[in-house]
Amino acid sequence: MNSRTKRQLIEAMDRLYVRLRMAWGILKMRGPSQVQFWFIALAIGIAAGFAALGFRMGIDALQGALYGVDDPNRLHSYAETLDWYWIVLLPVLGGLAVGVILHKFTDDGRVRSVADVIEGAALAEGRVEQKAGLASALASLITLSSGGSSGREGPVVHLAAVMSSWVSDRIKADGITGRDLLGCAVAGAVAASFNAPIAGALFALEVVLRHFAVHAFAPITIAAVSGTVINRLQFGGVTEFSLPEGRLDFYAELPAFLLLGLVCGIVAVILMRGIFWAEDVAGAVQRRTAMPRWMRPAVAGLGLGAMAVFFPHIIGVGYETTSAALTGSLLLHEAIVFCVLKCVALALTMAGRMGGGMFSPSLMVGALTGLAFGIVATAIFPYASGAETLYALAGMGAVAAAVLGAPISTTLIVFELTGDWQTGLAVMVAVSMSTALASRLVDRSFFLTQLERRGRHLAAGPQAYLLSVYSAAVLMRGKDSPNAASREACYDLIAQGVMLSPEATLEEALPVFDRWGHGFIPVAVAGPGGEPQLLGALFHVDALRAYTRALAMTAAEEHS
Repeated sequence: MNSRTKRQLIEAMDRLYVRLRMAWGILKMRGPSQVQFWFIALAIGIAAGFAALGFRMGIDALQGALYGVDDPNRLHSYAETLDWYWIVLLPVLGGLAVGVILHKFTDDGRVRSVADVIEGAALAEGRVEQKAGLASALASLITLSSGGSSGREGPVVHLAAVMSSWVSDRIKADGITGRDLLGCAVAGAVAASFNAPIAGALFALEVVLRHFAVHAFAPITIAAVSGTVINRLQFGGVTEFSLPEGRLDFYAELPAFLLLGLVCGIVAVILMRGIFWAEDVAGAVQRRTAMPRWMRPAVAGLGLGAMAVFFPHIIGVGYETTSAALTGSLLLHEAIVFCVLKCVALALTMAGRMGGGMFSPSLMVGALTGLAFGIVATAIFPYASGAETLYALAGMGAVAAAVLGAPISTTLIVFELTGDWQTGLAVMVAVSMSTALASRLVDRSFFLTQLERRGRHLAAGPQAYLLSVYSAAVLMRGKDSPNAASREACYDLIAQGVMLSPEATLEEALPVFDRWGHGFIPVAVAGPGGEPQLLGALFHVDALRAYTRALAMTAAEEHS
């Protein structure tokens, strides 16, 4: 190769390098508005799909090893053949393993879940904790394989969020791009879990991002489709549940489905409040007995094992019982008893911090509630009603939608899980009534109520939660900075008890401004002798400017 050819080759490589750097810069600055971003969305969707597939197959393999089950969808039937001591021992050992993992790799011994993904989207520029997230995924896998009574979708959503957070950190994505990458990961994971591309995309927009901005729709849809393809390469295009034929007399039965929606809303509220009550009780017991936090999941596992000896239906995800409800294979008393026991088992699993998600259990509780309602309705009005399995289908969607606070995506998930689009009106009526009722009795959903209990006011909207984003340490003017507040005036206010800590947020600061009417508030910490040490002052105008700018940026993102 002569020198001229070498020079031309080097120049061509230099031009290619410059163009790649320019494209990368555009991608980081403009993100989803660029076609290049779609390729990252495709890659994240594929990765999330493989994560969901691997998580599901991991549960199946571990359940097979522990319970000797060949078909994961018939877990409780296999469990009935085991010796009682094995049924009790497995959840205890699983809980012990979960406790050790969470104790070692998390700072609070708590499993990360969908609520943390929602919080990451709103308050952390689309990022979630990565080390704790991986530990939570492993803990949830062990829980679901060893007798825990929860779902597999929540852990998969958080695992996908961990992957998108890693990508966002590598490319130094800004908040908008980070949130959209997070939405892509969630869409791919949900679509792969349920073989439901439409619902996967809408779940990411409705539940996680909590807006339907046009700029995010294309990449999130691409990720959802790619996640679905991964699922179908392994399992084909079959639906999760098979339904018998049923008819619906729309005019005669619509009032019954309206009533069913209200019943399901009440059941969903009881389920959610029962879990929160159980968590409070478990926390109080742990404090009073000085129980090590790594023992808490094992104690919960003991309770689950004792229940499973008599009612193995509570073990695992519960798809076998859900299928029995949707096909009308259960009697009225069985549907009621299994529904109550599943609620208790789910509360015990969550209160014990064993891990897992809420969606599959809420599907099971909803299907059982709907079946019980349908059996009664068809018995009272045999000539003006269809099959009770239609009520089971509508109830399944109604309870799940109320728990997740996601009526649109949950309705579509139910349709895509069952392949039954003919009874859409009945499902939509029940879902709308249940979510309307439940959202007024809790903070809109299970996840948002979880965050509210942690002091994260996401349910109230950005005008509430953005106040917690900015701290006094970030916005204050230092005592030596230009236009700083007078030191004498600051110490006068401190003497009156008017001051803020550096960690205080605008949520704490703005009421102080309103109460005292000053233009600034001193920011101080305790000095060596306990006397306040002045750091600077937070000005009212600076606080309002930051808050207004954050609201404007949020509105611009949601309407772009």
